[in-house]
Amino acid sequence: MTNPFRKVRQFYNETAVELKKAAWPTRSELLNSVLVVFVAIGLLGIFVSLADFSIYNVVDLLTSLVRGGK
Repeated sequence: MTNPFRKVRQFYNETAVELKKAAWPTRSELLNSVLVVFVAIGLLGIFVSLADFSIYNVVDLLTSLVRGGK
């Protein structure tokens, strides 16, 4: 019977070899990328909040007009 862990060990070794071939970012590149992601998330959050607020107010206005005012 073959060793069931042989394929797992082989996979781990091949993965380690491939990860050593990868080009890893420097610390400054990583920090710049993180900063870009945080700014993008902030801008997207602001956009979604403004869009949600605007759509809510338009729907509220239209429903108040249909109901005959407040």
